[in-house]
Amino acid sequence: MELRKVELFEQIRRDFYLLEKSIRQIARERQIHRREVRSAVADAVPPKRKQMERNAPVLTLLLRAVVDDILKTDRRAPRKQRHTARRIFARLKTEHGFCGAESTVRKYVGARRRELVEVRDAFVPLAHLPGDEGEVDWYEAVVEFPWGEETAQFFQMRACSSGREFHMAFPRQTQQAFLEGHVAAYSHLGGVFHVMRYDNLSAAVKRVLRGRRREETTRFIALRSHYLFEGEFCLAGEEGAHEKGGVEGGVGRFRRTHLVPVPKVESYAELNRLLMDACTMDDLRVLEGRQRTVAEDWEKEQEALLPLPAEPFSCVEVSEGRVDKKGRVKVKTNHYSVPIRLRQMKVEIRVHARRVEVVHGGALVAVHERLQGLHGESLQLDHYLELLWRKPGALARSRPLAQARAEGTWPAEYDLLWQELRDRYGEADGTRQLLDVLMMHREWPSDEVHRAVERALDYGCYDAGAIAVLLRQQTAQEPSAAPLADLGILARYERPPTSLGEYDQLLRALPISKEVH
Repeated sequence: MELRKVELFEQIRRDFYLLEKSIRQIARERQIHRREVRSAVADAVPPKRKQMERNAPVLTLLLRAVVDDILKTDRRAPRKQRHTARRIFARLKTEHGFCGAESTVRKYVGARRRELVEVRDAFVPLAHLPGDEGEVDWYEAVVEFPWGEETAQFFQMRACSSGREFHMAFPRQTQQAFLEGHVAAYSHLGGVFHVMRYDNLSAAVKRVLRGRRREETTRFIALRSHYLFEGEFCLAGEEGAHEKGGVEGGVGRFRRTHLVPVPKVESYAELNRLLMDACTMDDLRVLEGRQRTVAEDWEKEQEALLPLPAEPFSCVEVSEGRVDKKGRVKVKTNHYSVPIRLRQMKVEIRVHARRVEVVHGGALVAVHERLQGLHGESLQLDHYLELLWRKPGALARSRPLAQARAEGTWPAEYDLLWQELRDRYGEADGTRQLLDVLMMHREWPSDEVHRAVERALDYGCYDAGAIAVLLRQQTAQEPSAAPLADLGILARYERPPTSLGEYDQLLRALPISKEVH
């Protein structure tokens, strides 16, 4: 509606109804047609301008059929290799001698594409029974950690009926993370949905077959068998994304609501605590078109869930490996250290989403945070202490020590103590004294060892044995020595040291007897 037209109609109606001017007089004064005046008198809203329907006689029925065939064939073509209106126009010119304008083809293609192709964008509203269906998807968001910004991966499970959501963050979209997300979600929700709907995630799908048939991974089949739910997979491509619109829409809403601005956390554990608080807050939402909150609808849905099994599903990927000569085991492309005494031995490796465990003889011998990159190393200095005690010269240039420095787990006080020990005992023995101190971490809490080292530096006690005594005192396992008394009051009893010169004079004055008795 044009504003000037409305204003003109307003003036005409004022002239006619208030000033009682005739239609002819108004038309003469306004220099408009009397038909325009009659239209304004009849209705204050100007009529919409009529759009002229123009036929395209140049685009014959034969050519229209050609265009229709091209658009129908595009349904099976890759999305990025489909015809544009310009490409169709070019083909009509070169292949069929079309002599019309490109705008004619463009207008027809636009209309027919909406009729033939884009009808797939129409959706049927669905009703979801309580406890019947759940949806799973991944999304990502930037999070600020102490080591810098990182793109974290978020696992989401959503109840189709009540709309309740569960979110959990991982460093990467690994199969272990996929499995652990399910276990944590089911534990949080208190039950299992009868049907779970997925994209064609590599953690669950090994190969996409014809239609909705899939070759599934062994671990996903085991997960499904453990919880006894049915799995459904969406169609491949953009069309399949619309089949789980609830979880797709929930991703954007949750990220905008709870991950803006960029969250700042110390670790993934803290990030997941924030996500749980956000999920609890979202339970108080009222979805559009509903009268009750998500939490109230969930109370009804929870009753229809499948019960949880007696034990949660084991997400650990277990394998066997051999420790190399450098005291490391290999997991995919990364290496992790174990105690050097296990070199050349076979160990059991347990891979989790965020950590790697090494077991030998039924005992846990090493735990590492799982490396996310390729060809990395995670080396713990404690695993090499016995070897370094025999080769103390290797400590300064060792990679485990370099990693400890880089990670901030090597206190500056240890360098001061190391230097004092070397000055006192020599290079090799001083380093061994430091290694004795490092071995104390196996029996005592790290903060207690750090405090004992600081006290030893203050007292000038540069000795591993003295540090061990201070440790026992700190933990009250050995009574500490009595405090020294102030002896200043005894100063008045001090006497100069006795001189023996007078006794020498006495000896010279006495006669010496020659008889020996």
